[in-house]
Amino acid sequence: MNASTAEALIPHQGGRRLTLQGSIDSKPTLLLLERSAFPSSLPEITALHAALTSITNLGANDIYAWYLASHASITPAQPGLKINLIHPCTEKHVRKYSPQTVRVVTEIPEVFKNMVRPFMERERGGGRLDWVFNIIEGRTEQEDIIVRESRDLGKDEEGFLLLPDMNWDRSTMGSLRILGLVERRDLWSLRDLRKKDVVWLKGVYRRVLRAVAKRYEDKGVEEDMLKVYMHYQPTYYHFHMHIVSVDLEPNATQAVGKAFSLPNLIAQLETMAGGPETGMMDVDLTYTVGDKSDLWTQIYAPLKEKAKAKSSTEIDST
Repeated sequence: MNASTAEALIPHQGGRRLTLQGSIDSKPTLLLLERSAFPSSLPEITALHAALTSITNLGANDIYAWYLASHASITPAQPGLKINLIHPCTEKHVRKYSPQTVRVVTEIPEVFKNMVRPFMERERGGGRLDWVFNIIEGRTEQEDIIVRESRDLGKDEEGFLLLPDMNWDRSTMGSLRILGLVERRDLWSLRDLRKKDVVWLKGVYRRVLRAVAKRYEDKGVEEDMLKVYMHYQPTYYHFHMHIVSVDLEPNATQAVGKAFSLPNLIAQLETMAGGPETGMMDVDLTYTVGDKSDLWTQIYAPLKEKAKAKSSTEIDST
């Protein structure tokens, strides 16, 4: 990417992550740079301490002092940056990583059925999920799959596969991030979960925890050191889970209004009144959405303006 024409979109996570917009071969490109985790072994920590330069004192008070410093050595054994490349990127990618105001919306069942569900259907079209199906069907990224479980639990294919999240450095257990893709095609998001899916969800939850803990057992990972959640709204509409370390520093993707805990959703479904077809499509959901997203501009901004106009009319008529 041509550094002279690159534009910084927005810093993330307290300035530890930066997104650059530019081009490669005249095609739009996004470059995501994130500072890597500190070393954990004693020799690496000793080397890190010795490599500190340009130390500047910012202040002191009693037993406390604070400084700025540079790190002179970034070695192949301890890379300083985790880099993600999106090339060619779309306008939707650019909007996602651009500065925007976050809004809180409440999605009632009628809005979901009449407006959001058709929006999801449009977003699933045009080959947008081909990359997901390529992984599930064994055509791409097979070398990255950590665990694949295909098992018949009374219906058609109900297995899942686990692979590293693109934002994980694949070595730091404290920031472990795993993506879980289910093989079922009938689930687009958590809105599709019903009471009849509780047994399946419990089985998937149990097997996912067991599989990740077993895969990283030699790194000290245990089942109760992991949490599993789904996003709503998700980035793409094929049901998937995020499995992360409980030590992972919370950010916007784990915040209230974005992340929904899988065990909590299971409990909610279990206690719902109604038959097996009752589910998450029948409840109000409150979540956050960026005001540059299609969901906001196409659905919630017009609804907000309509509500304001109605309120103004009612006031004028009194």
